[in-house]
Amino acid sequence: MFDGLANWWDGVELWLAQAWFPVQFALVMAVLVPLCLLAAWAIDKLVEQCGRWFGTARDEDGSGRS
Repeated sequence: MFDGLANWWDGVELWLAQAWFPVQFALVMAVLVPLCLLAAWAIDKLVEQCGRWFGTARDEDGSGRS
């Protein structure tokens, strides 16, 4: 099973390596831009969740101490 997948991937990799540079650029951007946006969204949600979990560092009692 993995041998067929490896052979397929080798063919795709060879095709991409031999493609014209603008085609390579367009394909990489078509894949990387959505992946990077998805990763940024996931990291934002993770940081937001951690922020809720740890709470805020501000003094919430409103005493105004310095």
